[in-house]
Amino acid sequence: MTELVAHDGKGRIRFCRVASRAKNSEPLPSPLTRGACNFIDYSILPVGTAIGRHTHRDNEEEFYLIFRGRGRYFCNGQTMDVGPGDLVRNPPGGTHGLENIGAEELALFVFEVEVPQ
Repeated sequence: MTELVAHDGKGRIRFCRVASRAKNSEPLPSPLTRGACNFIDYSILPVGTAIGRHTHRDNEEEFYLIFRGRGRYFCNGQTMDVGPGDLVRNPPGGTHGLENIGAEELALFVFEVEVPQ
């Protein structure tokens, strides 16, 4: 796992890229994808950390699938609390961020996909 400050957020999160899009000339061994999925990350936000608010391009949307912990998700001026089983979407061109507000690590999968314009 890699540790970093995500999008000028608070503290250091850990993440691992579990799949990413292959270039057309690359063979397709696992965990590369050929479809619209740019990447899938497994991310852990320790208590008190946050992925900073950031804006995606107009041809990307991103999904967070929470499977452990509690967080506060910000998207385009609105906030909502999230927890295990929640799937939240950042639309193309959207601005979003996520903060761990719970008493344990917040674990999630991050899916970024390309959308047609």
